[in-house]
Amino acid sequence: IYLSGEAGHMTVRRQIAILAVGLGLCVATAASAQQGASDIGSRLMQVPAVAAATQAADRLEPWVVEQQIALCEVEAPPFREEARGKVYRDAFTKLGLSRVRVDAVGNVIGERPGSANGPHVVISAHLDTVFPPGTPVHVSRKGNVLLGPGISDDCRGLAVVLGVIRALQDAKVSTPGRITFVGTVGEEGLGDLRGVKHLFGPDGLRGIDRFVSIDGSGFGVTNGGVGSKRYRVTFKGPGGHSYGAFGMPNPLHALGRAVAAIAALEVPTSPKTTFNVGRVGGGTSVNSIPFEAWIEIDLRSEQPEPLAGLDAHVRKAIEGAVAAENARWRHTATVTADVELVGDRPAGRTPDTSDIVQAAMSVLRTVGRPASLHTSSTDSNVAMARGVPAITIGGGGIGSGSHSLQESFDVTGGGDGLRQAILLTIALAQP
Repeated sequence: IYLSGEAGHMTVRRQIAILAVGLGLCVATAASAQQGASDIGSRLMQVPAVAAATQAADRLEPWVVEQQIALCEVEAPPFREEARGKVYRDAFTKLGLSRVRVDAVGNVIGERPGSANGPHVVISAHLDTVFPPGTPVHVSRKGNVLLGPGISDDCRGLAVVLGVIRALQDAKVSTPGRITFVGTVGEEGLGDLRGVKHLFGPDGLRGIDRFVSIDGSGFGVTNGGVGSKRYRVTFKGPGGHSYGAFGMPNPLHALGRAVAAIAALEVPTSPKTTFNVGRVGGGTSVNSIPFEAWIEIDLRSEQPEPLAGLDAHVRKAIEGAVAAENARWRHTATVTADVELVGDRPAGRTPDTSDIVQAAMSVLRTVGRPASLHTSSTDSNVAMARGVPAITIGGGGIGSGSHSLQESFDVTGGGDGLRQAILLTIALAQP
């Protein structure tokens, strides 16, 4: 009876009825028990253990901030998250999680067993940052504001996950469903969501029913996943002296033609679809025809179909640029282009009316925060694209300057962010 018609996943409908029976609470009628997730937050607060766990948020928040700072002062460059992962693994162990481990790609995993045959819930945050090795990672504090690269994205999420675990352990909250906590690798940039892709792959976790990523600050609920494709396009030719070999097709000229053609493309505004040539390089000197030049391109859309259409147009623009450069000179030497896919993030969406979204909105109302829905590119993209109910939430507080050396986190409202995450975790671990 607890299966919904959407993808066969368990819903949170009737969960409060089950909880109430187990704890001796009074639920007025069967009809009220079937109201579903829309008021699950307020009803769960009737359960003493749940109330104790959520009310502990303000007491735990200073400790959570300490963890946030400590984690942020451990480097986690792209593809080199091991040091921070070790610290996170040790924290999982100290907090009493079971089966604590690091998987084949570097994800840190720990489990909290369920007491019954409930859903399998994954609560995650990402370990990696966008910053290269050697970036200063010292965190300073000025009043309520923490300053340091990655302090909000996603040291806040990592710390809130630890706060959720501690709150559940301290209050001895028992949930029917098993909760797996994860620190993922490879969320940022060319990491290409490799950590969460592994979780949902053949060697990853089994039977994930609900997935939550805690990413950054604030209180929004992200239930739309922006898909993207990222390419590195390398234009090649024999190269030569700029004067002596003049008349030979030039890879850099072909590159320029491609960029101009891409810049002239028309894309839909709804669903929002975008393109960007973000990096360019190549050549050896001002008086040499380059033998190689390259660009990196980012394509995005909120839906798969427009993204596929844009992808086809960009490929056609690249082919046309190469053909135009070769035709311009009619030389025996030619320019070619190698198109390498370096990033592929699937688009997806968890419906606004789904139980997981409604539960998250209910929890926000319960903690006294406005509820709003958003679209972004996060670890939840992978779950959404596979039909698993998934959302990304913020960890409270106020973040600024994400992905910059001036990144900051204002702790104001942090307690409510932790409270939200605690209550939502408990809600989603009900049948």
